[in-house]
Amino acid sequence: MGMAFEALAEAAERWCARTPFQLIAAEETERRMDFYAEPGVSFYVLCPEAACGDNFHVWSESEDCLPFLQLAQDYISSCGKKTLHEILEKVFKSFRPLLGLPDVDDDAFEEYNADVEEEEPEADHQQMGVSQQ
Repeated sequence: MGMAFEALAEAAERWCARTPFQLIAAEETERRMDFYAEPGVSFYVLCPEAACGDNFHVWSESEDCLPFLQLAQDYISSCGKKTLHEILEKVFKSFRPLLGLPDVDDDAFEEYNADVEEEEPEADHQQMGVSQQ
């Protein structure tokens, strides 16, 4: 089963539609996709060739973002094949503090779009967790 790059890019677009991220570049020759969200959260994914059993690879050129990707990187290197969607979900979870979103458990993920509308009164508390490494 070949993972055509266009299919991956489409999956990425669908994921972006329900997160703060945008797919800002999809480079088929490098099999690289770049993502960006305000305020300055960026990362990219390198997609494996279908034939070679490599894993996806996530990285960020931003030194502020890179430490937050640890969770997703550990997830990718743990055993078992991961889909692009699963990896992007894990990246989103990793970046929640940078995006100013409360931490969630995976079950709450689907709720994400619903919560955006109402501003919580205690919104400023969310900044607390960001500086701790």
